[in-house]
Amino acid sequence: MLLHIPGVLNAEEVRSLRDRLESSEWVDGRATVGTAGAKVKNNRQAPANAPASIEMAGIVTAALKRNALFFSAALPLRIAQPLFNRYDAENLEHYGFHVDGAVRAHDQSPGWLRTDLSATLFLCEPEEYDGGDLTVRDTYGVHEVKLPAGDMVLYPSTSVHCVTPVTRGSRLCSFLWMQSMIRNDGKRTMLFELDQAIQSLRARCGESEELLTLTNHYHNLLREWSEI
Repeated sequence: MLLHIPGVLNAEEVRSLRDRLESSEWVDGRATVGTAGAKVKNNRQAPANAPASIEMAGIVTAALKRNALFFSAALPLRIAQPLFNRYDAENLEHYGFHVDGAVRAHDQSPGWLRTDLSATLFLCEPEEYDGGDLTVRDTYGVHEVKLPAGDMVLYPSTSVHCVTPVTRGSRLCSFLWMQSMIRNDGKRTMLFELDQAIQSLRARCGESEELLTLTNHYHNLLREWSEI
């Protein structure tokens, strides 16, 4: 499931991150990928262990924790530290088609995080740059994503994807991975759609015995399928 989550960051938070990134140190993005990824990656990243990067990551993580749509879709068990990257037009920076690694080092026990879901959080408005589309390829075709600042796209980490060359301006984003309580994307999608239907029915019709039954099934399926 590929999902657009609007308004993860508000305008003030976007401005704060943009201001910090303008004065940030940048390193070669190839430092954080394997041999295959390094052959197709041409961008820069803020150093993950820099105090400013850790502080910015905290802002993004706090925003995700308060976002009900994100929780419903991801059912996150562990969230990796958000990172920050930059693609400039000067060198037609881009990231060719690749697939994210299955596991990443994580500072919580057991020390590794399975990457079930990937996310890109946009920090620039679409009109600020040309190119730089996140392109996700799956069984339903090719999807090009370029969202307003503060919006995020969530997609399975199993997807082959790329970032097209930036031909004007600069593209700033935060990107991250998470391990879900529900490993299987199909089951996770079913739970998300059921939860959204329950919330819509509750808002439209109020409480009822039928709604209670649906809610019961949702939580029982979550118990049955979750890996906690």
